[in-house]
Amino acid sequence: MAIKFTHQDTEFHVGDTVKVNYKIKEKDKERLQAFDGIIMSISGTTENKNFLVAKNASDGVRVERIFPINSPWIASIKKMRSPKRLLRRAKLYFLRNPHTRGI
Repeated sequence: MAIKFTHQDTEFHVGDTVKVNYKIKEKDKERLQAFDGIIMSISGTTENKNFLVAKNASDGVRVERIFPINSPWIASIKKMRSPKRLLRRAKLYFLRNPHTRGI
């Protein structure tokens, strides 16, 4: 289980808030689309690593997307912020449904 990965000399951890600029191809044009959210998990080994980013869209809808780290379609990954305290989990799946945590 991985809790961090490196992309273009920047280290990312589970729990970081990131903005992923992803290339979208429509017919003969290419454009960048930003997807910003929290890194919930990192899976895979060496060259085949993937990371799951989750964000809250409108009307309380939660959107999750899996990105391969070495994808040629990723233009950039920018770290917006780190968690306030140390996270000791490899997967943050408990953030998916915060009402059932029993707090």
